[in-house]
Amino acid sequence: MPRIEEAKILIISTHGFEQSELEFPRDQLRAKGATVHVATLDGKAIKGWEGSDWGREAEADTQISRVGAGEYDALVIPGGQINPDLLRVEPDVLKLVRDFHDTGKTIAAVCHAPWVLVEAGIVKGREMTSYTSIKTDVKNAGAHWVDREVVADNGIVTSRQPEDLKAFVSKIVEEIEEGTHERQAA
Repeated sequence: MPRIEEAKILIISTHGFEQSELEFPRDQLRAKGATVHVATLDGKAIKGWEGSDWGREAEADTQISRVGAGEYDALVIPGGQINPDLLRVEPDVLKLVRDFHDTGKTIAAVCHAPWVLVEAGIVKGREMTSYTSIKTDVKNAGAHWVDREVVADNGIVTSRQPEDLKAFVSKIVEEIEEGTHERQAA
């Protein structure tokens, strides 16, 4: 069971991520001692979304197609409407999510990011939350949707919105420190 100070965490994202939903987990997990890498579709910086307009750029450490679940202890997917909608159609993203799932690693998705988990086929039978506007999508994929700031089901952490980020990060740390989780392959 890795301590957070020894953990290696991957954040995957593309343009249109909710600014705080990438920056807060990245910065808080780094402050707790974890190594955190940001992977993008092309390995280049991406632009966030803040309020009603484009926000700041986030630097990328690597390209999604160049990383594997075996290199990391956890996967974090920020929300926003644009980011997860673009990610959920990328074969490399879906394979990576399934690989994290199948190896029992912690997976965390906030806001609209559970869309990616739905598309990867790993939500059926799980208790989950999300931004309220995708509640029906999550339920239709077979998850039991609940309205709570953070939900963890066997190492899969979901959260609703920016106001829940403190609880989201705390639960990510807790799940990482529990170690790998026994799950059936997706």
